[in-house]
Amino acid sequence: MQTLTNLKNNLSFEDFKAEVINDYKTAVVSRECSLLGRREVLTGKAKFGIFGDGKEVPQLAMAKAFMKGDWRSGYYRDQTFMMAIGELTPEQFFAGLYANTDIKEEPMSAGRQMGGHFVTHSLNDNGSWKDLTKQYNSSADISPTAGQMPRLLGLAQASKIFREVKGINTTNFSVKGNEVAWGTIGNASTSEGLFFETINASGVLQVPMIISVWDDEYGISVHAKHQTTKENISEILKGFQRDKDNKGYEILRVKGWDYANLIETYQEAAAIAREEHVPVLIHVLELTQPQGHSTSGSHERYKSAERLDWETQHDCNTKLRDWIIESGIATNEALVEIERIAKRNVREAKKNAWNTFLRPIKKEHQELISILKQVESKSVNRVFLSKIKDSLITIDEPTRKDILSHARKALRYIVGESFTEKSILTKWINDIFENAQPKFSSHLYSETQRSNTRINEVKPTYNDDAQQVDGRIIIRDNFDAIFNTYPEALVFGEDTGNIGDVNQGLEGLQEKYGELRVADAGIREATIVGQGIGMALRGLRPIAEIQYLDYILYALQIISDDLATTHYRTKGKQKAPLIVRTRGHRLEGIWHSGSQMGGILNLAKGVNLLVPRNMTKAAGFYNTLLLGDDPAIVVECLNGYRLKEKMPNNLGNLKTPIGVVETIKEGTDITLVSYGSTLRIVEQTAKDLLAVGIDVEVIDVQSLMPFDLNHDIVKSIAKTNRVMIIDEDVPGGASAYILDKILNEQDAFQYLDSAPKTLTAKQHRPAYGNDGDYFSKPSAEDIFEAIYDVMYELSPNDFPKLR
Repeated sequence: MQTLTNLKNNLSFEDFKAEVINDYKTAVVSRECSLLGRREVLTGKAKFGIFGDGKEVPQLAMAKAFMKGDWRSGYYRDQTFMMAIGELTPEQFFAGLYANTDIKEEPMSAGRQMGGHFVTHSLNDNGSWKDLTKQYNSSADISPTAGQMPRLLGLAQASKIFREVKGINTTNFSVKGNEVAWGTIGNASTSEGLFFETINASGVLQVPMIISVWDDEYGISVHAKHQTTKENISEILKGFQRDKDNKGYEILRVKGWDYANLIETYQEAAAIAREEHVPVLIHVLELTQPQGHSTSGSHERYKSAERLDWETQHDCNTKLRDWIIESGIATNEALVEIERIAKRNVREAKKNAWNTFLRPIKKEHQELISILKQVESKSVNRVFLSKIKDSLITIDEPTRKDILSHARKALRYIVGESFTEKSILTKWINDIFENAQPKFSSHLYSETQRSNTRINEVKPTYNDDAQQVDGRIIIRDNFDAIFNTYPEALVFGEDTGNIGDVNQGLEGLQEKYGELRVADAGIREATIVGQGIGMALRGLRPIAEIQYLDYILYALQIISDDLATTHYRTKGKQKAPLIVRTRGHRLEGIWHSGSQMGGILNLAKGVNLLVPRNMTKAAGFYNTLLLGDDPAIVVECLNGYRLKEKMPNNLGNLKTPIGVVETIKEGTDITLVSYGSTLRIVEQTAKDLLAVGIDVEVIDVQSLMPFDLNHDIVKSIAKTNRVMIIDEDVPGGASAYILDKILNEQDAFQYLDSAPKTLTAKQHRPAYGNDGDYFSKPSAEDIFEAIYDVMYELSPNDFPKLR
């Protein structure tokens, strides 16, 4: 261990002792929270618990090196760190365990995430940015193992951008790019590909990132010998160690119970990352997990008696306690008193948190009992209602589920009756739902004036002599206008920089705006998206390019679990308005088939999914998105870059509205709904149908999420009385999603005279080549015949059967 002199640095001895004692108090409070938290789960007051016991001391050291303006991207063991930086109190810890839905009481997620998932608030109530340079910052945790790593890369890269790119207004976001991004991960989770992808990418980018690996030798019940080659993550990452000739990582090792060395190690790591913008990996060894992985099991089932005995002896809190006494900083008696007070305070915090959580629910409980008594006295079914009321009375600590379940069951017994008290009960139930549902469902998207759907349309305008140009020229020149207008905007991806993307939509822009703003990236889709999430969290406006739509599968977990839920899981206290740019539709072959739409629609709620039919529409979407706060995926048409479009004179200013459909052709016989490249085939087929007397209305969806907010499609169906959704996704994918929206949200059934139809690709992904496309996805002939068949059913005499 380090000597006392080395540790105290410039502090007076008395100040140093006070700091050590305060650290010990924090460690004891955190441990007691873990112990009581487990009991609360096992007694049924909380659903699940996963705690940071055994990791307290290294987190105290990390907190000492963590500065205001810095960012954390961690996982569910970091409660001691959050307490040490003053962003988590014991009462808030228990409020999270009980899932209190009041953001003031439970600031980590307002009960939307289980305990152990931490966040700080980046936004004011109106969605504007706080001054992030004057507060400690934590990005919102997610549970999927190693899922915090890609975002960490972006948080660190933002400092590089702020330091090296001129012209960005860094107010509220950075002080000369000096901020460090701190990541934490368990040793077992380093087996995940996301960890290795992030390690490699940050070594390439050379960003100020510090990763702490909390190593207790287990991943739930699985020992490190089954997890990691050589059972040692820092050993196998030696090749990343920088030297005088090669950039790379600084790799440090320290024992997790060695308080003095931990402090020195973290101070060293912080200086390297902050000053040199070099990533650092700290392998924190010999940690323990006193209560096992979580409340779902006991570690005595899989750890030997010898291992359990070793953990008792090497518990970091115990080791810190022994060192304090040996160093003469405090006596055993003084520490016993600290422990006694800490336990009392935590018990009091637990009690207060539970009472605060239960108070509004008990109020509703008593209200319902009173109403049920009145209803019971008036109903002919009072015997049954009495049983419901009595059952409710016996619940001492009810949930809202308990209350509403009893109330709604009571309604069944008075459904045929009419009296004032019934109306009171019905209104009470409706009011509870109106007040309670937003506690669980709000903020999937921005609810401020910066919601993407609030940005007004600006139509393209044209000079009289406007030229017909390749679509790629329109998208390129629009990006040029974007980068010229927004210094904080940047784009990165595979082949994005030097060659200006594979379809030349960014041609020449790297030379004009530099390698940091128009950047090439390795083949690593998950961390490309992660870069974007992290930078968006810090106020930049990143555009992450995924070369083709099918490659988005590599990043879909990050999009689904992290990006799509950021605003929701923080109840509007963080935003990550990342734009994911990709291309798809009518692609050839299994791997470039663009058949992921249904999956994205189901997995990425919280992200706008935009499907422009041409490059002018796509340009308008990018301009709209840069004024809003919601993340989005823009799927450009791969076969549209070389198609001719008229050149607008208001690039950079035109805006395509989000959540709004467009009627491309009006008609009277049937409404056709489609998007992207398939829409062009529908347009062409509409002309052929006119030749046989069928007049179709063609609607471009444009935006799949959100979908047709003005309900314009149902207005069309009210006119035509028939509808067909035509889509190149597999059956049950996007077409089923669209049909559900039309029938169940827009209530189109009442206007239909024929069964609603879908025309999709085949079950399989498309085979390669022109014939593969023809036999796999809807062709012009498929569309013609499907529509003709609908008209044949309506009038066989006018439309004789084709085949």
